[in-house]
Amino acid sequence: MKIKEKRLLRGPNLYAASPCLMAVIDDGATKSPGFAARLFALLPQLPPDAAVRLADDALLVEALEPVVMELQRLAGAPGSFGTTRAVPGAARSRRVVCGYTTEQVADQALRTGIALIHAVAEDRPFDIDTALAELKATAEDYAIGTSTGAVVQAALRRGIPALRLTDEANLFQLGWGSRQKRLQATITGATNSIAVGIASDKQLTKALLEAAGVPVPGGATVTQEADALRVARRFDGPATVKPLDGNQGKGVTTNCATPEEVARAFAHARKYGRRVIVEEHLHGRDYRVLVTGRKIAAASWRRPPGVTGDGRSTIRELVEIENRNPARGEGHTNILTRIPMDALAEETLAKQGYGFDTVLEAGVSADLRGNANLSTGGTAEDVTDLLPEETRDICVRAARTIGLDVAGIDIVCQDISKPLREQKGGIIEVNAAPGIRMHQYPSRGTPRDAGAAIVDALFGDCDGRIPTVAITGTNGKTTTALLTAHTTRLAGLRTGVTTTEGVYVDGVPTMKGDCTGYHSARSILADPGVDFAVLETARGGILKRGLAYDRVDVSVVLNVSSDHLGLDGIETLDDLARVKAVVARQASRAVVLNAEDDYCVAMADELRDGVEILYFSLDADNPVLLRHLENGGRAVYLQDSTLVLANGARHEALLDAREMPVSLGGAARYNIANALAAAAALTASGFGNAEIADGLRTFVSDSKHNPLRSNVFDVEGVTVIVDYAHNCAAYAALADSARAMTAGRVVGVVAAPGDRRDADLIDIGRTCAAGFDELVIYETENRGRADGETSSLLVRGARLGKVADDALSVVLESREAIRHGLSLCQPGDVLVFGCGSSISELTEALRPTKPELARRIEAEAI
Repeated sequence: MKIKEKRLLRGPNLYAASPCLMAVIDDGATKSPGFAARLFALLPQLPPDAAVRLADDALLVEALEPVVMELQRLAGAPGSFGTTRAVPGAARSRRVVCGYTTEQVADQALRTGIALIHAVAEDRPFDIDTALAELKATAEDYAIGTSTGAVVQAALRRGIPALRLTDEANLFQLGWGSRQKRLQATITGATNSIAVGIASDKQLTKALLEAAGVPVPGGATVTQEADALRVARRFDGPATVKPLDGNQGKGVTTNCATPEEVARAFAHARKYGRRVIVEEHLHGRDYRVLVTGRKIAAASWRRPPGVTGDGRSTIRELVEIENRNPARGEGHTNILTRIPMDALAEETLAKQGYGFDTVLEAGVSADLRGNANLSTGGTAEDVTDLLPEETRDICVRAARTIGLDVAGIDIVCQDISKPLREQKGGIIEVNAAPGIRMHQYPSRGTPRDAGAAIVDALFGDCDGRIPTVAITGTNGKTTTALLTAHTTRLAGLRTGVTTTEGVYVDGVPTMKGDCTGYHSARSILADPGVDFAVLETARGGILKRGLAYDRVDVSVVLNVSSDHLGLDGIETLDDLARVKAVVARQASRAVVLNAEDDYCVAMADELRDGVEILYFSLDADNPVLLRHLENGGRAVYLQDSTLVLANGARHEALLDAREMPVSLGGAARYNIANALAAAAALTASGFGNAEIADGLRTFVSDSKHNPLRSNVFDVEGVTVIVDYAHNCAAYAALADSARAMTAGRVVGVVAAPGDRRDADLIDIGRTCAAGFDELVIYETENRGRADGETSSLLVRGARLGKVADDALSVVLESREAIRHGLSLCQPGDVLVFGCGSSISELTEALRPTKPELARRIEAEAI
């Protein structure tokens, strides 16, 4: 088996609404008898239907998808679905699709799965244990921390989008654009960096809390052992010794009752910091209270790690048994952390009269730490409902005093249900970035959704989303996107827009090139300066990476016509329509559809429940449109020369199409259709009629604002239209518009990309022959074809279109083709330059004979 093509689809895609890996696999292998039995021996939990698919005459590749899904599951990063599809025209190839949780695991599982299947097919040994260990290691490397995961999942449950900003770090963006919040563990974008610094300095924290009237233990910061002993002698009872800026209980020793214990504790604390706090040891239990915003989210009684004897096992053996608990893992990777067997554990046991090899009597317990941090193996019991109002107020005041929006308040007292002061309890620490495992997954008591509490504090009632419009279709996407974005900017919203020409934020270009895919859309949604997003979404982007968004407010599908067929497994118009429908299905508020396009109309049956449909049409009598209006639906249509917004029985004129510069005086009907679609998207987004009309009336589609989209130039009385057109529908529309602009002749200087199928290139030639009086064929991007091959296919089509021999020329170089086309024109004629890649093609064609005109056109594009 060989991987011919592989794509990691990170968002909604042609196969599913969730991330998946898609690979086209060529299968030239053979398998020996007993293949299925050997495979099931290695992976006994493969789904039963896999056996049916692995009959003796089946291809090996049929085993790949279930194997990859099972490997992901065993690695601890399961995918939600899988499918295997035939590849048209390739009998021994399959398109394997596997959902995933972690794309790095899925990628590795694909390669591991191929190696495993080859080994089984050839009856060779395969080290499944090592393979799984490597997959599990990858899953752990890219896993999201427990606390971060709890917040992210809480956000997703509320419909707030979450983007992981790097593959390795627990740094997330929650929400989009100007409504986003940042999150790393439980540090948020609203967390004050000064407050984090204060919380890291335990002595400064105590000083501020004491000044605010919050009960804290007495003590001091020292750097020498002698000073530590001196401070400890001042206390009536034992001391607690800890590093000044430690965390997760590292370097902490409690209940130091003798000078020797203080000295050892000081040496231990110095391993984690130069300065050490020696403070009064508060007697009682260890509690953690989580403050989010101005509320108490949860409280837990933290118990030190320990074991209970059975009368037979040593303490060492009991710890080993407990560490095999599936809930325990390394660090923060699981609900609980493994109990360490180290020098501090040995010292803690010694204080109780035990050692690692002590056999505890049945029912007798022993602690292995003086502190109860979960990160050192402790457990937790929920006590949220026991907190008195006074204690709640003290904890909120402590968090506010330090300046933290999310804080973990550590309390020591005898009984958390009683006020702190009456039992000489107090706050011993205020923690930034508190872990929330203990609250989400307590060992005992009621689980508290601490992640949801943090999300509520961050977002209130907001879902973190900015208004979004996604636009797809075969032709007209860029112009429709720019029309929409221009109108929203005119209304005062900072708008981000992705187009075939680049990415623009509030009118400023941030990327250049074809930016209609996953990464450019994500750049807009991640930009904190964007209030409204307009996302041109092309076929290629959907197929290569999937969508960058889980849903949008409004989706627009302009049309579905022949283009890019035969590429990426998209062979027919039905296939292409399914790709475009991916965008339609992600709309949450409304979908705008072309009532004159049967493929668009059919998408109305695929939408989410409750999503409104708005139709647009150049034909006021279109039956789909009329039926929709009769049923009370909304639509935008052209009546004579007027754009009309209809809402059931109410029909309101927006503006005359001829007032829109983009319409070329009403001649460019395709741009009027684009304006109708933009108007429908804007009205669905809540804009008023006057705002919409102002936007459409003031947008200029020239070489500066909308390059290569019907840019018009006067070349000594000849009207030259430069356009990106490269398929039949676009050329036909351009020819019709040019014809409407002149009583003279229409000359076409045309080309098409060489990666189109032969039949498609022939169709383009035939279409151009029918639309233009004179035809000049040139070549642009041949994309693998030999020079002259693309043009010869266009010529063949033109001849099928009955073009006269004297009306057909072939000039392969674009600038020479433009010059030849102009030589065929008289003042008053229109020349259409199609499949243009840059305005410079026109200016360079003009420069030798018309340098001033070339400079003027260049200046207009700046």
